[in-house]
Amino acid sequence: MTPVGRIAPGPVMLINSWGLALCIISLCVLFLVGTALRSAVRVLRYWQPGSDSNLQIELENEIWLSSTLVEYGLGFQMVSLLIFIMAADRFAQMIKGAMCATGSLLANDYGAPLLVVKLTGIFLYGFWIVLHQLDMRAESYPLVRLKYRYLLALFPLLLLETTLQTLYLTGLSPDIITSCCAVVFGGDKQLGQNLIGGQAGWELMALFYGLALLLFSSGLYQLSARRISPGVTYVSGFGWFVFFILALVVITIVVSSYIYAMPYHHCPFCILKAEYDGIGYPIFVSLISACFAGGVTVIAVLLRNVDGLEETAGCLRRFSIRFSLVMLAMFLALSSWHFWAYFIMGGEY
Repeated sequence: MTPVGRIAPGPVMLINSWGLALCIISLCVLFLVGTALRSAVRVLRYWQPGSDSNLQIELENEIWLSSTLVEYGLGFQMVSLLIFIMAADRFAQMIKGAMCATGSLLANDYGAPLLVVKLTGIFLYGFWIVLHQLDMRAESYPLVRLKYRYLLALFPLLLLETTLQTLYLTGLSPDIITSCCAVVFGGDKQLGQNLIGGQAGWELMALFYGLALLLFSSGLYQLSARRISPGVTYVSGFGWFVFFILALVVITIVVSSYIYAMPYHHCPFCILKAEYDGIGYPIFVSLISACFAGGVTVIAVLLRNVDGLEETAGCLRRFSIRFSLVMLAMFLALSSWHFWAYFIMGGEY
């Protein structure tokens, strides 16, 4: 008999409510995208924009349905990251040694890689949806071949994500002793500033705020300048990628301890808990949104000369820049409040 409130090891984990939700989403997404692959192959083989043949008309009607199915499927897959994090936090209550999602993710060899794949998917799946929306706004569907090639490239990633997720869920067991976040992110040698530690974190925070300032300045310049070099947008897009990685590091080893008001508690997942008002959710949502919008500006510039997309791509670029700056400001305000409140208010907030 499995003790009440504990997870049974092996395949039984797949019928846990959280595991079942993740599995249903993955299977539905694979079905929707897999169904659309037939249309992708047909489009790549037979698509002729200037033709009035029955096959061309059939393909034009077919891509509306298949693309809509893929759009919803990838959207659900993006949302599954949130469900996965919430599930990992719930699993922590049932696994020895785990205090939050950190312990659950490290309970076997598949949790951490799965998290990386899901984070990567947020951007790659979202970029496909952007391409689809641009394509549907042009009469000649100029991106139809590109977006279906992209879809064929995304399908192995979906399969990898589903495989890792299945291996992770089936590998969970309450008898496994895992590490808590205090062990994983703690230790004597801290990479960042804490409430009573040395000044190592100031260099990291200076880099963090410096890069944020550069991104903000770049965005304002791109909005105000009449003509800009595409290289500016490409460099800015790379800067958003670097900032995303840097921000995750800063949240983990610097900002989090100020939110917890505990010098040696460094964890990017505990800030999602109710006792900290779930502040981690708006922090991470604003960060991901800002960096995603920063990446979309690069897509808009790359497609600015495609027939039928000149005006649409330009509008998308301007909207993405504005949105990225708003989300960046929100992220900086949310992630910096506890850090600066400690110094300005003498450690009280």
